[in-house]
Amino acid sequence: MTKFNDYISKQKFMEELYRYKRGSVTRRHFLNVTGLGAATAVLGAAVPGLLPRPAFAAGDIGDRVILATWPNYHEPANFEAFTEATGAHVQVNVFGSNEEMLAKLQAGGSGWDVYVPTNYTITTYVSEGLIEPLDASKLPNYDASAFDARYAEAGSVDGQLYAVPKDWGTTGLAINTAHNGGKAITSWKEFFDITRDSFSGRTMVHDYQLTTIGNALKYFGYSFNSVDEAELADAEKLLIDVKPHLFAISSDYQPSMRSGDAWLTMCWSGDGKQLNTDMPEIAYVLGAEGGEIWSDYYAIPKGAPHMDAAYALINFLLDPAVNAKEVLAHGYPTADANTFALLPESLRNDPILFPAQELLSPLEFGAAQTLTDPNRAELMARFKSA
Repeated sequence: MTKFNDYISKQKFMEELYRYKRGSVTRRHFLNVTGLGAATAVLGAAVPGLLPRPAFAAGDIGDRVILATWPNYHEPANFEAFTEATGAHVQVNVFGSNEEMLAKLQAGGSGWDVYVPTNYTITTYVSEGLIEPLDASKLPNYDASAFDARYAEAGSVDGQLYAVPKDWGTTGLAINTAHNGGKAITSWKEFFDITRDSFSGRTMVHDYQLTTIGNALKYFGYSFNSVDEAELADAEKLLIDVKPHLFAISSDYQPSMRSGDAWLTMCWSGDGKQLNTDMPEIAYVLGAEGGEIWSDYYAIPKGAPHMDAAYALINFLLDPAVNAKEVLAHGYPTADANTFALLPESLRNDPILFPAQELLSPLEFGAAQTLTDPNRAELMARFKSA
């Protein structure tokens, strides 16, 4: 019988349900936190047939595929359709940074079949032997000619294909304008200054050195990718000064922005689109000084335990009709012309998904050196422990 201290409030339940629907947490986490796991087990034993039947292998791809990906980044119904079609259940592991993904693979035994690396990380995965070369013949839905080269070229290293494009986006900020006189802010300087003033205790930054350090560097007009020691020292001083004024350091910021606990956050464009759609008072803005533009990919880690299932899942998600549903769910722009043609006109013309060129021009793709630079890693560790 459930004890009183196991009670979960309606607000907490809805927060966890939203996180599960957006892919921020696993099904197991959702069931355990809400208590539905135990309840379902009891009901399943009492009422035979209530529980879904297990996913059995279809063909020879096995009964599961394990995907390591980002928060709020997929349409769960697509995974259900994949399971229905193949019998292979999609297990989702959510991560908050490329550094975390890299460390997991370096440690060995990740158990992943598919993962979603960002453009600047792929050369490191290749050099360390942590990624499988892709056999394009096993991906019939991959039409290389349909992809914008800017968002596809990082997937090939020395002429060998290692990753295929998922989508692309920008890194900006999201602000609840209801707490700022109905006005958005327009720069990283304003972001950090308002955090230390009227938004103290209400701002979130990513648990991710590339963007948190990068945007602090933009405050001073430095390159987003700088590894210059003097410039990093300026960024560290700013971050340490800002730290007492933060609500949280987390890459899963949607729940706090939606609940009103946070009013301002570093934000990826798809999250910005999701938040703005549901709460129009939350504006998504690109910093005037610049920042990040990025592209993400589907890849297979070296020695993936369910290789056939990995290819099957990637191929399924590359189907333009399936990918269009992904875009509608997560709000990130596609680099695939075949998918783009299936999107409603409102999305094709959306200024969050497809910003004006003058806003994109100052943005930088992440550089490979930032992933493994020890100074940036140590700076982030000091900032988090301060």
